Amino acid sequence: MSQLADLGPIAQLRAGRLPRRLPQPFLGLWLYGISTAVILRGDLGATPWDVLHSGLIRHVPLTLGQAVIAVSLLVLLLWLPLKEKPGLGTVANAIVVGISADVTLALLDRPDVLVARVGLMLGGILLCALATALYVGAQLGRGPRDGLMTGLHRRTGLSIRLVRTALELTVVLVGVLLGGRLGVGTVLFALTIGPLTQALLPRFIVTLPQRDTHVPTTRTEPPTRTRRIPFPPPNQPTDARTVVPWRKRDSKWRG
Repeated sequence: MSQLADLGPIAQLRAGRLPRRLPQPFLGLWLYGISTAVILRGDLGATPWDVLHSGLIRHVPLTLGQAVIAVSLLVLLLWLPLKEKPGLGTVANAIVVGISADVTLALLDRPDVLVARVGLMLGGILLCALATALYVGAQLGRGPRDGLMTGLHRRTGLSIRLVRTALELTVVLVGVLLGGRLGVGTVLFALTIGPLTQALLPRFIVTLPQRDTHVPTTRTEPPTRTRRIPFPPPNQPTDARTVVPWRKRDSKWRG
């Protein structure tokens, strides 16, 4: 399995293969917004993070969108001990996903038939995993929540599946305690998004070119062994102090 590189914002752009890497995260983020709206229109339970957002706005005077931004900023603070590095994808995450979700919600209505709603829920979960694999695999920076996932994966050595599932279950628990909306779709999302993302991610990681870090060495001759004369001989002027090559046969100073 290809590994995710730990690169800073500038290094991410200098890593190469930009014609492939630049479109991929934006496609993934657009699909992520569609998947969010599809799950909401299924009306069988929000995603775990949306359970948290909906519970949060019951206690603070924020809209759902403002709660999403506030939670994102808090999650970014958790990046500091994990030494995660932001990038283009980190900034684009909040913008592209929001626009995509709003467009999809405007075009898609909630179906009345239960089978259709179940189909939207299942399709939305699968699409969300695909979208995550696309924009994370481009290696141009993760979103706040996925950066937390990959940071914990890198620092702890635990699998993506285990880390993602643990995060989703924790978020659901906090959201429910705050009064957020919970449904069967929420539980199914929390239990399946980790394994699905881990299965799809290797197919979409863009392998970055390996840079040659070999530094050629030059052969140097060993230094000449010399002896410093600390004081001039009795009959030698004071300014004649010098450094001369040492030879085994020399037994005294030759003026």
